[in-house]
Amino acid sequence: MANPRADYSPIFHREPIHLPNNARVAVWPVINVEEWDINEPMARRVLPTPQGVEIIPDVPNFGWFDYGLRIGFWRMKRVLDNHSIRATVSLNASVCQSYPQIVTESLESGWEMMGHSFIQRVINKEPDERATIRKTIQTIKDFTGTAPRGWMGPGLAETFDTPDILADEGIEYVCDWCNDDQPYPMIMKNPSHSLTSIPYTVELNDIPIYIDQHHRSPELFERTKDHFLTLYEEGKESARIMAVSVHPYITGVPHRINYYNQIFEYLKQFDDVVFMTGSEILDWYKSVT
Repeated sequence: MANPRADYSPIFHREPIHLPNNARVAVWPVINVEEWDINEPMARRVLPTPQGVEIIPDVPNFGWFDYGLRIGFWRMKRVLDNHSIRATVSLNASVCQSYPQIVTESLESGWEMMGHSFIQRVINKEPDERATIRKTIQTIKDFTGTAPRGWMGPGLAETFDTPDILADEGIEYVCDWCNDDQPYPMIMKNPSHSLTSIPYTVELNDIPIYIDQHHRSPELFERTKDHFLTLYEEGKESARIMAVSVHPYITGVPHRINYYNQIFEYLKQFDDVVFMTGSEILDWYKSVT
């Protein structure tokens, strides 16, 4: 069956759209800041348990994740702050309560908070999807003073109802679909709803690159360059969006952080590239369509 949430639109058949100051590519840095419940199986594993059994607490894999919040996040934030680039934080709302300094200092740097459910658990496993979405939005709003405008499901997971529930609860953009290089309006079941898909990525994403595909540390930098050059050439005709997605426990380790820094050193050489948050991309797209 065709995509139930997107009208089919070949990219070179569309009317051109243009970024501010005729930039060709908007780069969207996303940092996924998650909380894993030590009382449950870990969201991901770097080290298998001997004999293949599932253990709780899973100390080595919890420690792997926890390193990201204690160390890795702060390395990545220093990189972006040094480049004066603002990120969008894909945020488990529980982090506001468990690791508030991460959220506070991100806000001080002008970063955007995007809803990433309440804790790192796929929405399909939640007993009440709407209640979880509502709790996520309210927790972030209570802590930051502003409700999140965007949403990413843990693992990019949705039910068949998620987009309409999100729109009904005030979310304006979602980035689960990873099927375009430009934003587009999603097809909604309720005609009064409006939701925009913003281009996220599973290609410039450290989980597939390092955890699933087991590439060497330079891969994210090298792949980003190659990916960018294609979008940059196409961007002469019509704007392109390039997300770079990372997780503190993966890219924030010592043998990868330098390559993350090199991504932004490289991209900043191009005058017709702009760095934007998810909400800035949304506002621009709505202004030109």
